[in-house]
Amino acid sequence: MTVSFFDQFMSPTLFGIPLIALALTLPWIMFPKPSFRWLNSRLLTLQAWFINRFTLQIFQPINRAGHKWAALLASLMIFLISLNLLGLLPYTFTPTTQLSLNMAFAVPLWLATVIMGMRSQPTHALGHLLPEGTPTLLIPILIIIETISLFIRPIALAVRLTANLTAGHLLIQLIATGAFVLLPLMPMVAGLTSVLLVLLTLLEVAVAMIQAYVFVLLMSLYLQENV
Repeated sequence: MTVSFFDQFMSPTLFGIPLIALALTLPWIMFPKPSFRWLNSRLLTLQAWFINRFTLQIFQPINRAGHKWAALLASLMIFLISLNLLGLLPYTFTPTTQLSLNMAFAVPLWLATVIMGMRSQPTHALGHLLPEGTPTLLIPILIIIETISLFIRPIALAVRLTANLTAGHLLIQLIATGAFVLLPLMPMVAGLTSVLLVLLTLLEVAVAMIQAYVFVLLMSLYLQENV
């Protein structure tokens, strides 16, 4: 039974072909395409309003040099939200529960911000490794600690997203299994468990959106440090 709980996190295959590519492509197909009409549909208007509000909130504290990242981070935000929400549907696979995929999102973007900071303002970028007024004896230790914390950032981003989604999916499956087992034995308890399952599902919908937002927000903070 323990193994079956974790089977949902295995990448599905069909005739030996991994279907994770299909899971990554599906969200882009579902988005409405912009039209050239004077009046857009309600869905397009809502989508444009959401993107504008998100971009304004994320990039307001960032100077103009970092605004070129707006399209990339807004697309990443919508993509992660779509993957997380689609993974809550029955008989679906959530690619963002794979640590390797989240590392593939986090590492290149983090590395790009670090390289941008080193190129544009190397003194300021290296200054983060040594706080001002540090005692002489603590300088080597602090440099090592700050360097480690710098390289841990993409790992923390990926692990946070993976752990939160994995824990939520496991809780939903455990409570659903408990409700199914208790139904013929204790119907009242099974009904209460089902209510808890509905509430947990609503919580997971919120977690799916919040974790995507936190991922992009932290990436924007790393960008803000380096531009």
